[in-house]
Amino acid sequence: MNDLLNKIAENFRHFPGIGPRQAKRFVYYLLHRGAGEIDALIKNLEQLKKSVARCGDCQRYFPLNSFQPANLCANCQETMRDKSTLLVVEKDVDLENVERSGTYHGRYFILGGLVPILEKNPFEKINWNELVALINRLQKNYTTSQTSGGNSSQDNQLKEIIVALTASVEGDHTAEALERELHKVTNFKDLKISILGRGLSTGTELEYSDSSTLKNALANRRSLN
Repeated sequence: MNDLLNKIAENFRHFPGIGPRQAKRFVYYLLHRGAGEIDALIKNLEQLKKSVARCGDCQRYFPLNSFQPANLCANCQETMRDKSTLLVVEKDVDLENVERSGTYHGRYFILGGLVPILEKNPFEKINWNELVALINRLQKNYTTSQTSGGNSSQDNQLKEIIVALTASVEGDHTAEALERELHKVTNFKDLKISILGRGLSTGTELEYSDSSTLKNALANRRSLN
């Protein structure tokens, strides 16, 4: 019995900000609530697995429905979005907060974490390959449109990547690492890479920032290159 409790508690420990004592309390809470609560949780998790997909472009999780392709979320399909900017955020809740604020109308990318400072292979901790693939795909699509006589408006060209991460040492390190490495592996030679202005206080998580703070941070962003 104790081995099983510890195994389930260890599952909960993988959740952000959850320590061993909290994880064990979650297990006892479920036991206290009874079989009905456990069955409902299992049912919802099974449904989550079947009805949520990961976007092939921005890497966010989105609910599947019969009205859109399974590989792209609604944001990435929206034709009216500003295609000249790509906002790189750490996690899905950051994207949701920025979108809810109404301060940004371009494309997004979910990095999936931050680049650890002392990690041996730091880029394995983030969606690095997916980011490079997306940027090069956007460049290829724009170049193809130009050569084929299609809609080659400058508005369709990616001109700036905005790195919008936590205002912390690790967040700043990640932004600098992205700026350094992106110019090595992408086809964009004069692509601007910028970070949010210090409308964000040091240590502030993007998901907790209000609309006014986000607006100021975006307006006062500064170039890294």
